[in-house]
Amino acid sequence: MSDPTRSLNLLGATNFRDLGGYAGQDGRPLRWRRLFRSDHLAALTPDDVAVLSSLGLARAYDLRGEAESAALPYALPGVAVHALPIEPTVVQRLKELLESGHQLTPQDTVRLMQQTYRGFVHDNAARFAALFGDLLESDAPLVFHCTAGKDRTGFAAAMILLALGVPRAVVMQDYLLTNELFRMPHGSAPGRAPQEVLDVLWRVQPDFLDAALHAVEADYGGVPAYLEKALGVGLRERERLAALYLQPPG
Repeated sequence: MSDPTRSLNLLGATNFRDLGGYAGQDGRPLRWRRLFRSDHLAALTPDDVAVLSSLGLARAYDLRGEAESAALPYALPGVAVHALPIEPTVVQRLKELLESGHQLTPQDTVRLMQQTYRGFVHDNAARFAALFGDLLESDAPLVFHCTAGKDRTGFAAAMILLALGVPRAVVMQDYLLTNELFRMPHGSAPGRAPQEVLDVLWRVQPDFLDAALHAVEADYGGVPAYLEKALGVGLRERERLAALYLQPPG
């Protein structure tokens, strides 16, 4: 029997995809149709909602900042929506630089993105810890998302996959899928930003996620220690995650 599709090909969310199938701890694949990552869900069509309902989606975790969520709210029938706000910083910083007359370069944007990812590790650990706390409660199908589903969501997905024993190279492959799937919404760019800056801002690069993982290694001694000390996911919790989200052994 063939595996389900990774991308759900929704009309109102271009980056909605399944984390199933990746080989985790002891080679056991992640269960399909349990863990989803996405861009925001405020533009879903009735057909999209019907697809998600047919999958039994029960939980949504919104990592957008408060103004983002207020500007594009959503509700889904039968889905409990939990706000875990992480305020966006890159677009605001780019706007401030533009307004000050700074000539933005792609290199500026890469540096800002790396700074943002290091901030996920240190400044936003409580939000990601809360997400893991709910992951540990049950295996009811869930989605976590931000606005584009690439940065806040990308770091969350990386931590979940690493906690389940997925190799780092595969985690990076999943992270970079955003570049194939996500479509930038019209009218969403900070004013006067040159196109080469937007090409950095609305895509993902290995350098972004690597900045976070390097911070994890430098400041905590590696992913397992970071999971335990910062996110409350020690060995017992990782075993629980494996029992919930990996296919049974044998």
